Amino acid sequence: MEKERKIALLIDCDNVSPKAIDGVISELAKYGVVNIRRAYGNWKSPQLQGWEEKLHPYAIVPVQQFAYTNGKNATDAAMIIDAMDLLYSKQIDAFALMTSDSDFTPLVMRILADGLKVYGFGEKKTPLPFIKACSQFIFTEKLVESEELAEEEESEESSESQKEKGAKSAKKQPGNRLKQDRWLVRLLSRAVEQTKEDDGWSHLGQVGQYISNNSSFSPVNYGYKKLSEIVRAIGLFEIDMRNNNKVMYVKNKRRR
Repeated sequence: MEKERKIALLIDCDNVSPKAIDGVISELAKYGVVNIRRAYGNWKSPQLQGWEEKLHPYAIVPVQQFAYTNGKNATDAAMIIDAMDLLYSKQIDAFALMTSDSDFTPLVMRILADGLKVYGFGEKKTPLPFIKACSQFIFTEKLVESEELAEEEESEESSESQKEKGAKSAKKQPGNRLKQDRWLVRLLSRAVEQTKEDDGWSHLGQVGQYISNNSSFSPVNYGYKKLSEIVRAIGLFEIDMRNNNKVMYVKNKRRR
């Protein structure tokens, strides 16, 4: 039986909204168990009141850090020290950093150097260096949108038809918009090209592995749950379903 991966979630409460925590926990459940959950900040500050309400329901341990000087440097330092202690303990298989602060970029690079993955969660204001450094990065606004849609659908389920519900939940970027994202097109095309087998087709699992190893891409940022959904929507690839329609193979469409 495969060993369950242990993930440490460290939250910079000064720089992220508590509204996204449910989505973050749910997303991390795909990769392992979040057995360490710590939230850092000055808990005497009224600005963290929203986070206080999330501590008990999500079993998050608050870490008090007084602001010895103006700014948030003390909180950052506390998070970094704890992360390094956990890294040296060899008891963690991956880290999740919930922050929008690029000051944590060196920490991410140090963790990656030890062979562990780093899942990043932050707001759209997050600087690009931190986003690119993470093994995978998801914008928290996308997770909040997903939660709000789910709540709307649940409250209106009795009076809403299936067609109307589908239209409401379809906040996915359409194929023509995906095609306009040159970074996404290059990423997918390169991954398919680099993983193709002798027959010219690429196993989608290998494509996903290549993308994971070379970027911080997540389909969630485009409104999709799976890589296969984006591949179908963008319309740039031929698709071949094999093994009783269970395994997807793809290849770049030939340009005329």
